[in-house]
Amino acid sequence: MKRFPQLLFLATCLPLLSALAQDAGSLTPEKAARAHGKREYSPYVDRKYPTRPLFGDTHLHTGMSMDAGVWGASLMPADAYRFARGQQVRSSTGLQAKLSRPLDFLVVTDHSDNMGWVTDLFAGKPELLADEYGKKWYGMIQEGKANEAALEMIGLFSQGKFPQAQLYAPGTPGYRHAWEETVAAAEEYNDPGRFTAMIGYEWTSLVKGANMHRNVLFRDNADRALQVLPFTIMPPQGSPNPIDLWKWMAAYEEKTGGRVLAIPHNGNLSNGIMFPVERAYTGKQIDQNYAEQRARWERLYEVCQTKGDGEAHPYLSPNDEFADFETWDKGNLDASQAKTKEMLEFEYVRPALKNGLKLAAKLGTNPYKFGLVGSSDAHTGLAAMEEESFFGKTVTQEPSPQRMFEAFMNNPKSGVKIMDWEVCAAGYAAVWAEENTRASIWDAMHRRETYATTGTRLVVRFFGGWEFDQGDAHTRNPAIAGYTKGVPMGADMPKRSGGTSPSFLVAALKDPIGANLDRIQIVKGWMDADEELHEKVFDVAWSGDRKRGDDGKLPPVGSTVDLENATWTNTIGAPELIAVWKDPDFDPSQRAFYYARVIEIPTPRWTAYDAKRFGLKPPPDARMTIAERAYTSPIWYTP
Repeated sequence: MKRFPQLLFLATCLPLLSALAQDAGSLTPEKAARAHGKREYSPYVDRKYPTRPLFGDTHLHTGMSMDAGVWGASLMPADAYRFARGQQVRSSTGLQAKLSRPLDFLVVTDHSDNMGWVTDLFAGKPELLADEYGKKWYGMIQEGKANEAALEMIGLFSQGKFPQAQLYAPGTPGYRHAWEETVAAAEEYNDPGRFTAMIGYEWTSLVKGANMHRNVLFRDNADRALQVLPFTIMPPQGSPNPIDLWKWMAAYEEKTGGRVLAIPHNGNLSNGIMFPVERAYTGKQIDQNYAEQRARWERLYEVCQTKGDGEAHPYLSPNDEFADFETWDKGNLDASQAKTKEMLEFEYVRPALKNGLKLAAKLGTNPYKFGLVGSSDAHTGLAAMEEESFFGKTVTQEPSPQRMFEAFMNNPKSGVKIMDWEVCAAGYAAVWAEENTRASIWDAMHRRETYATTGTRLVVRFFGGWEFDQGDAHTRNPAIAGYTKGVPMGADMPKRSGGTSPSFLVAALKDPIGANLDRIQIVKGWMDADEELHEKVFDVAWSGDRKRGDDGKLPPVGSTVDLENATWTNTIGAPELIAVWKDPDFDPSQRAFYYARVIEIPTPRWTAYDAKRFGLKPPPDARMTIAERAYTSPIWYTP
C-alpha cells in the first residue's frame, strides 16, 4: 500500500516520458543556441588556466652540502622530502619537527662544490684525514668546535683558497655518488599529482666573498639529470663566472634534450655585483650577448629568504614606507667587506627591474626581466619557514634559549656583524601551475607565473590588460576575467587595444590559518624620454575605512599583537581584497613594469614566539613583530 502512490505516479507519467524520449532526437543546433547561447552553462568547461597556487621551496640544503654538514646537519635529501610532504621528522639537534601543512613541492639544492665531501669527513675517511686541513677540521668537529671549523672552511672557500686535497670535484667517485644519491632521493619522493620533488643544485659563485649564487632547477627526471654532473666554481672543471654556467646549461639541453633554468639569490650580499649595468665583476662590458643569455637562463629571482629581503632598500626608495623590511645591508656573504651605499643600486630587485628597462632600450634585450619567488636557503634539511615553528637557517640556529643572543656573522676587521635574531623566517615560492608535476611547475616558472611570499600562504592573482573595468572586481572568480581580458603575472602587456591606459586586476585572499590583509599595492617603474628612471607605489585596495592623508599615504592598519603572549587577533584587516586599477600617469611612449605587493597585518615574529616559549627578555634591538607579505612577478609594457 505504501508503494501504490508511487506506482500510480509512474503510470501517469509514462505517456509523457515516452513523448519526451521520442522527441529527444529533434534538438537542433539552432534550438541549442537559443537555449544556451554561445558559451557553455558551466563557466569552467574547457578551462585551461591554473586554479590554485602551489607552494614550495626552491632552495634547501641538507647534510650533503659542505657548510650545512659542518654546521651539524645530519638530515639528508630523503629526510628533507619527507618533512616537506608533511611527515614528522627529528631535527639534527634532536627536536621533533612538523609543518602546519605539507608543501606542494621541494627542490633540494645542495652546493655543487664539494657535494658529499662533508659526510665522508665526518666518517673519518683516511684519504681526507691524510691532509693537514682534513685532520685539523676532523679534530675540531670531534671536540665540538664544528661552528669554528665551518667558518674557517667557508672563509677559505669564499676567498678561493680551499685546499685542493679536500675538494670533491666532478670526475671523482665521491662526487658522482653524492649526485646519484641526490637524484635518487628526488625520484623516490616524487609523487606526480600530489607532491613534486624536483631535481636541482646550487652553483655557489663567490668573488672575494661577494655573492653570485644561482640555484639550477631541472624540468627532467633522472634519465636526463644523471647524464651530467653539476657545474662547480672551482677550476679546472668549474668557474665563478655566470656566463660559464649558462654555457653549461646550454650544453646540458643540447646533450639531453632536457630543460633547465637558474634562479639567482641574495644580491643584498653581493656588494654591488649581482645586477651590473655597465661592466660585470670581471671588468667586461655588459653587451647584447650577456643580456640575451641572462634573460634566457635566469627567468626568476629569489627575492626573500633567511638572509634578508631583497625587494627594495629605504636608501633607494625613501618614499616607500614598506621598503625597510628585514634588511641585511652590512656587508658581503662572508662579512669580509663592509658595504657602501654605492653598491645598493646593483643588489635589489626594484632598481634591477628599472635598470633593465634602460638596458633593453640600449641592447635590445632586458637581462633583468625576471619573475619572483621566495625560498628558505635553510641549511637544516627543514623547509620550516613559519614564524611560530621556525627552525633557523643553520643547525646552530635551531630552537634554543641562546639563539637570539648569538652572532650569525662577526668580523672585527670589517666591522660587519649580524646577529642570529636578524635571520628571517622566510620564505616560500608560489607557482600557478596547471598540475603538481615537475613539467608543469617548471613551465610555470619559465613563463614567470609565480610570486614570492615571506612564509605566509596567501593567494594572489595579478593580471594586466587594456579592458578591465570595475565590474571585474565584483566576481568570485577573477581568473576568468583575468585570462580572458589580459595576461597574468610574469607576462608582457598584450598589444594595445581599446583602452588608453593599462588596467590591472589584482586579488588577494588571506592564508586560511594566517593573518588578515592590510593592503594591496602596485609598484610601477618606468623610463622617461630622457632615459631617467622612476618608481612609484600605489595603494589600490585596503582594509577598513581608512582615508589617504594630505601626503597621499594611508594611515597604518594598526596592530593587535600581544607580545607578552605572542598572539594576535584578526579583528583588523580584511580576509580578502580585490581591485581594478588604471595607471593615472601612463605615457604610451615609456617603457614600464608593474608588480603587486600584498601586506598582512602585523603578527608576532619568530623572536616573539621564542621569548614566550623560553621565558626570555629579548635583546633591546631585536624585531618582535612582522608584516608578512607577497611580491608578484611583474608585468612589462614595451612601446
